[in-house]
Amino acid sequence: MPRSRNTQGAIYMTSAMAGFSSSDALSKSVITQMNAGQIMCLRGLITSVVIYLIARQMKALRSWRVILKPMVLLRVVCEILAAVTYITALGMMPIANASAILQSLPLVVTFGAALFFGEPVGWRRWSAILIGLLGVLIIIRPGAEGFTIAALLCVASVLVTAGRDLATRGIDPEIPALMITVVTAVSVAICGALLTPFLGGWRPVNATSFSHIVLAAILVLIGYQSVILAMRTGEISFVAPLRYTGLIFSALLGFVFFAEIPDLWTLIGAAVVIASGLYTFYREGKRHVAPLAQESEPRTPV
Repeated sequence: MPRSRNTQGAIYMTSAMAGFSSSDALSKSVITQMNAGQIMCLRGLITSVVIYLIARQMKALRSWRVILKPMVLLRVVCEILAAVTYITALGMMPIANASAILQSLPLVVTFGAALFFGEPVGWRRWSAILIGLLGVLIIIRPGAEGFTIAALLCVASVLVTAGRDLATRGIDPEIPALMITVVTAVSVAICGALLTPFLGGWRPVNATSFSHIVLAAILVLIGYQSVILAMRTGEISFVAPLRYTGLIFSALLGFVFFAEIPDLWTLIGAAVVIASGLYTFYREGKRHVAPLAQESEPRTPV
């Protein structure tokens, strides 16, 4: 693949991570003015309208009954749980810490793919997964008082997000991706509205908070589109590791807007998680490259 396409892919992926991190920071900025349910509702409504119009233009709309399909329903439930746990965690811990824990997602997805789909994972990648999870423990550092609620919520968000990604693999490919996104966005908005009374009730929304929610929704959409462009433009082995730039953006945004400075142990844990993730990307690339001289030989899981 030409180097220019890899460069384009790298720019798209880095832009996506900047968009996601900025969206998280904007959501965190309003968590003191409204609860997680209200944020989910408002952000979901804005996202739903935009995605619906795009899907309609692209003729990707289908019957709303697709939500009754087991894998679609599972994906929606996981997306809702991921949103409420992560948004709540953001209001209780530094954004860089939350982002560092979230970086373990590729490792958890690899574990889930092996567990539920029987994908081959050799001892090297199993070792990387275990080391990466150790990195998460370094970040959250459970002491005598045990795990904090914020850390548990963030870990729960990683688990259900991995469930969402794994459920996506099982969805009928005949269902357009945009329709799945529409169903998910609408479901998140409705669930957010239903959760709001139990999380403190609806609070008045001033112009500044609303503008933050609108911008957060737009940045999430830009992020998703940029990820798609990145994976379609550059080599996956080249652009995928750039997901970890999200931690850099989160740390910078946390420092500039919330005066948050990651401590040494958080940085060490994040480094362990990222190194483990990069190694799994490397081994995944090796697994899909079979030398011509060995094409007739069985492939060994790595």
